[in-house]
Amino acid sequence: MSGAGADNAALFAHLATGTTTVARAWAVTRADGLVLGFTDHDRDIAFDGIAFRASSGMTASALLQTTGLAIDNAVAMGALSDASVTEADIVAGRFDGARVQIWLVNWADVSQRALQFTGHFGQLTRGAGAFHAELRGLTEGLNAPQGQVYQTTCGAVLGDGRCRFDMSQTGYATEVAVEGVTGGRVFRFARLAGFEDRWFERGRLVVLSGAARGLVGIVKNDRLAEDRMVELWQALGAQIVPGDRVRIEAGCDKLAATCRLKFANLSNFRGFPDIPGTDWLTSYPVSSGVNDGGALT
Repeated sequence: MSGAGADNAALFAHLATGTTTVARAWAVTRADGLVLGFTDHDRDIAFDGIAFRASSGMTASALLQTTGLAIDNAVAMGALSDASVTEADIVAGRFDGARVQIWLVNWADVSQRALQFTGHFGQLTRGAGAFHAELRGLTEGLNAPQGQVYQTTCGAVLGDGRCRFDMSQTGYATEVAVEGVTGGRVFRFARLAGFEDRWFERGRLVVLSGAARGLVGIVKNDRLAEDRMVELWQALGAQIVPGDRVRIEAGCDKLAATCRLKFANLSNFRGFPDIPGTDWLTSYPVSSGVNDGGALT
C-alpha cells in the first residue's frame, strides 16, 4: 500500500489506539493562485509544501457528507488578520469561489492524514473581526444547467475554447495607465486612440498593478469624446489610483453581425441567428395576404 491509502491506514491505526494527537487542516487556494493554510491545532504544522497556521483561529462546524447527490456542506469561521484573510480581500472578491481542502491529520506525524473534504467557498460574510464562509462540496457542480441553449445570440465567451478567438491579436486589447478614476468605476484616459467609440463595451477591464491587481470588471459604457470614458457595471472592490496599469479588452454583444464584422470569427459563432422568434409563433394566415404556402412574415 502506498500514497494516500497508506496515509489513511496509518491514521486509522493511530485513531484505533484511543489516545490521539489529531487536528484539522485547511488549504484555501484563491483564483489568483495564492494558497493559504490554516489549522485548529495550537501550533503551526506543514505538509505538501503548505504551512498551516494556528494563528488564524480557524474552526469549522460539523461536516455533512452523504453518499447520494445531496450537496456536502459545512461552515468555516476564522479571524480576520493582516497576514491571511483580510476584510479588504473579502470585499474585493479575492476569496470568491476559492478551492478548499480539509484534512484530518496527526500533528505528531503529519504523514498520517486523511483528506475529508474537497470543495469551494460559497457565501462569505465578515463582521466583528471575523469571517464566516460556507463550504460547498464537489456535488454542487451537479446543480449547474447542462446542455446547449438554442438562441439567436452566441452562447460562448469571447476568447474561450468554443469561441476560439485569439484576444492577443493587435487591435483587440490595450494596456494603459489609469489617468483618472471616480468611485472605482469610471475611468478616464486622454491617450487611448486607435479604437472606435463603444469598442470596449461588454468587454473586460483587468487591473495589472496596484492594490486592486488581479481584479476584473465588465465594461458598461465606452465613450470617445475629448477624452475616453470607460465605465464599469460595478465598482471594483479595491482602491485604484492614477498610475495603476489596466488591460482593456474589446467587447462582444453576442450578435452574428458583430462576430462577422468586428472579429471575423463567424465560423465559430455559437448561436442560431435564423431561429424563429416569438412573433412567428403568433403569426396566422389572413385573407388579405398571399396564401401560397410560403413562410409567414
